[in-house]
Amino acid sequence: MVFKRNILITGGAGFIGSHVVRLFVNKYPDYRIINLDKLTYAGNLANLKDIEDKPNYKFVKADICEYEEMARVMSEYRIDGVIHLAAESHVDRSIKDPFTFARTNVMGTLSLLQAAKVYWESLPEKYEGKLFYHISTDEVYGALELTNPEGIESPFTTKASSGDHHLAFGTEFFLETTKYNPHSPYSASKASSDHFVRAYHDTYGMPTVVTNCSNNYGPYQFPEKLIPLFINNIRHGKPLPVYGKGENVRDWLFVEDHARAIDLIFHKGKVAETYNIGGFNEWKNIDLIRVIIKTVDRLLGNREGTSDHLITYVTDRAGHDLRYAIDSRKLQRELGWEPSLQFEEGIEKTVKWYLENEEWVDNITSGEYEKYYEEMYGER
Repeated sequence: MVFKRNILITGGAGFIGSHVVRLFVNKYPDYRIINLDKLTYAGNLANLKDIEDKPNYKFVKADICEYEEMARVMSEYRIDGVIHLAAESHVDRSIKDPFTFARTNVMGTLSLLQAAKVYWESLPEKYEGKLFYHISTDEVYGALELTNPEGIESPFTTKASSGDHHLAFGTEFFLETTKYNPHSPYSASKASSDHFVRAYHDTYGMPTVVTNCSNNYGPYQFPEKLIPLFINNIRHGKPLPVYGKGENVRDWLFVEDHARAIDLIFHKGKVAETYNIGGFNEWKNIDLIRVIIKTVDRLLGNREGTSDHLITYVTDRAGHDLRYAIDSRKLQRELGWEPSLQFEEGIEKTVKWYLENEEWVDNITSGEYEKYYEEMYGER
């Protein structure tokens, strides 16, 4: 079969990546989607069971840091578009092991950029019809002041913003022009990779685009992250560790809305532009946790307040930024994107998924899924 496009999606077995792979495979049957993933602890092909036999889907196990392998993939599959999500992304892990984050997020991105450059420049049409799309994070911008501790009505209006909770906890928001000011090894590594992507456009003329996104939540997220961790801990009656006083503020976006944004930007975004993707949806951690508790208890048939005692305050982590908040109005204005779900709807959908997919969660928390991949692909 001759495909209209050959798209390489890195990190496609991970949380956000699996949603992007699924969307592209199902929406574009005339595209060949190559999912490239190293299958580290956070990569799980069980995330993609529903599309693994599709004729336009191909999985490749590989490490983006291996340049020769990236060059082979680019040439063998005639890649004309890259959507780069592969990254180490857990802040706590970056504090303990910054070298791994620098290797994967910086050198891995550079390896992929160079492989794309060499292959595309070897073609008669060069960069025509090509795109290197790099997915980054809002954490590269640093931190915002918490000037409205109790929250005020948010200045942003979207079709998903009509719920009871629509607050802003400060007057400043991250813009595409906000100066980079990373505060953790994770965000520093992502900032560096962003600079390399933009440098490849400025130096070599490579068509690139960068997006910086707020916190994602939804199905298939690795259970060390806050929302799935707390859902699972409530299910088992385990403590819910809250950093500091739980006053840190994050902007939350349902993962399927992020995937829709990536699709839109990949096809209609302007080359060399940066787009911020956010949920227009700020929550203090402690308030978010209370919503999770209330939702899980209700869906489990528990009396309201049953799991409140599980909240356990722990010492704040190093470099813990107080507030992130994205201004996505450029993306809204230029490409017409906005979140589709109110947060309460998204949390309900998310909690139900984790409670209905206990086997998926248990396989990860027990390490069983890693044994399966070791048998199939060798050492992880």
